Amino acid sequence: MRILLLGANGQVGHELRTALAPLGDVLAASRDGLLTDGTRGIVADLADAASLRGALAAAQAALIVNAAACTAVDRAEDEPQLAARINHHAVAEIGGWAAAHGARVIHYSTDYVFDGHAATPYREEAATAPLGVYGRSKLAGEHALRDSGAAHLILRTAWVYAARGHNFLRTMLRLAGERDELRVVADQIGAPTPAHWIAGTTAQLMPRWDGQAQTLHLVAGGQASWHEFAAAIIASAHARGLLARAPRVVPIPSLQYPTRAQRPAWSVLDCTRLKTRFGLELPDWKVGLDEVLAQLATNAVP
Repeated sequence: MRILLLGANGQVGHELRTALAPLGDVLAASRDGLLTDGTRGIVADLADAASLRGALAAAQAALIVNAAACTAVDRAEDEPQLAARINHHAVAEIGGWAAAHGARVIHYSTDYVFDGHAATPYREEAATAPLGVYGRSKLAGEHALRDSGAAHLILRTAWVYAARGHNFLRTMLRLAGERDELRVVADQIGAPTPAHWIAGTTAQLMPRWDGQAQTLHLVAGGQASWHEFAAAIIASAHARGLLARAPRVVPIPSLQYPTRAQRPAWSVLDCTRLKTRFGLELPDWKVGLDEVLAQLATNAVP
């Protein structure tokens, strides 16, 4: 099977290159065609419709895995057209090409399609109500893919991090080496989810998926606030010798950390459908944190 992997240099995309390899011929694509390991892949800039069309035509893939997205949440508020282009219109084009050529699509979405006002984990069919440009663009992309008629899986995930790239864990480790105190929001709740878990579960889904169009939630088990996640990062990293000292981690309300875009206060997703339909269930988020920090401690970061 020929698999076109869009966004191959991102956190999830990087892990997917390895996870999908046993399933077929993975054609990795990035914005400029240069991959993180220094090799060349396919050029696919989702901000450029012509570039995307060229990549789809060149790959002639039976499966398109779209791990590319405009994920800069605050920047999206100032650049709504770019967010719409990448997160919405490009997804519509991917779905249209797949429908016309009998290909399947796996696409990643986000907890930001919800408003965060719930008190229990969001199920897939829960009412959507994005708070900002990013969430609206991702929700529009979901609708466009469903309307395309392509066989597809939409995998909603949240709070993604890895041993490489730009993410909360790496930011906390960097700041811990610079400061005696870290002030971290304690009133936003989610499930920190390692990128390699998302990639691995995606690969496990493939042979179990019959091509029926559906949406699944895919996050780690359990829940934590950003403050709890940060405190766990610092404590475990210090115990592993990744940090020479452990700064204080102080809880603060979101009001003390204003951002350009409003974040959902509740980002916990219900993954029951993933378990009942496919027999897959991710472990608790603390297990994932241990795995990622172990990669860093052994310098085993691919």
